Parts: sequence; structure tokens; C-alpha cells
Amino acid sequence: MTAKDDEMILKTAKEIIVKFIEVGNISPATFHDHFRNIYQTVDATVKASARPSYHKDVIETADQKATLKK
Repeated sequence: MTAKDDEMILKTAKEIIVKFIEVGNISPATFHDHFRNIYQTVDATVKASARPSYHKDVIETADQKATLKK
């Protein structure tokens, strides 16, 4: 993860929290708790998507084996 990734995560969490405040789902009084949860969720999602997927590799390997058998 780079500083640019961290900045993107922070901006994304901020945009989400602002939208929730605008539509009335979150009040400014409870901002702190909600922001932390949203930030952690966005952070975990970005980091998980950056990791290579084992499942994808298994599927590709299985497809390659099936092609070789034909």
C-alpha cells in the first residue's frame, strides 16, 4: 500500500460519511463512531482486493488442465 492508496481510502470514507449525513442516516454527533467503522471497512476492502485471489488461480489451473486433456 502506498501513501496514495491511503489518501484514496481516506477520501472515499469521507465521501461516504458526507453522503450519509446529507441523507440523514448519520448525525454529526455520531460522526466519530461511524467514520471509524466506514474507514476500516473501506481499508479492508481495498487491501483484500489488492491481494491475489487463490480462488482465481485454482480456477485458471483447473481450466488449463481441462484444456490439456482434450
